[in-house]
Amino acid sequence: MSSTIHDAIERFLQYLRVERNASEHTVKSYREDLTALAAYLTEAAGGEPPQPGAITVADLRGYVAALHHAGYAAATIARRLASLRSFFRFGQREGWADTNPAKPLRNPRKGRSLPHLLSAEQVAQLLETPPADSPQGLRDRAILETMYSAGLRISELVTLSEGDVDFAAGVLRVRGKGRRERLAPIGSCALRALQRWLAVRRVHHREPTGAAAPLFVNRFGRRMTTRSVARMLEKYLKLAGLDPRTTPHSLRHSFATHLLDAGADIRSVQEMLGHKSLVTTQIYTHVSTAALREAYRKAHPRAE
Repeated sequence: MSSTIHDAIERFLQYLRVERNASEHTVKSYREDLTALAAYLTEAAGGEPPQPGAITVADLRGYVAALHHAGYAAATIARRLASLRSFFRFGQREGWADTNPAKPLRNPRKGRSLPHLLSAEQVAQLLETPPADSPQGLRDRAILETMYSAGLRISELVTLSEGDVDFAAGVLRVRGKGRRERLAPIGSCALRALQRWLAVRRVHHREPTGAAAPLFVNRFGRRMTTRSVARMLEKYLKLAGLDPRTTPHSLRHSFATHLLDAGADIRSVQEMLGHKSLVTTQIYTHVSTAALREAYRKAHPRAE
């Protein structure tokens, strides 16, 4: 039996790594959620870390109330509750918890906000902003074209290697959430941008190229990070005079919405996005409907 909640947390994280083959990103998220709970309960107990098996539903209700009071978003609280349920389910399996005190707690209601996106004209303006006469500009054009053309998450983009691009078939092999792989179609504009980038990359970088080599590298020849891509996008948004709220994920939102606006089947879009559930994809139908309603309101003489 674990002596304190901190011991139990470490055993749970090890279980995630070894038995569940969870990514480091997932393990980090669980660690943050569970460490926050441990800190709250330790402070509530006067500085003494609690025994994990002694934690009650009432303790967790107090914790959730504290999160609400601190102004945490409903989505964040729901995620933390999911982490707690998994943690105490592990405790039941290990024998240090008789019940799962997080199970009776309901997730807070959350309104689903519509994602921020760019119009097709704004996307075209953004994609034309990086200079086409320098290696960095060609790389940045290829990055933006690839993200928008294939609807990639930024984490999926930076893990691409040269061998993941099938120029003949016009598809990318993408590693998505939960380490699920999918084939994502990619358009001719993005493929041409990738070809131009790879041609100059092989001249300007001495690092080995080949199927396993990173597709996008920084000036030192190392694989780009999500933060460096986000900073690059911020720079071009400013140069293009576009909404600074735009994020790499906004390009993914724009990709999905533009496809649906043009008549694409929602299940095809779900497959291209790598969504496990159709419900996740359906938010984009709400975006399209909202645009239709706005157009109707402005154009119909009796809409107001």
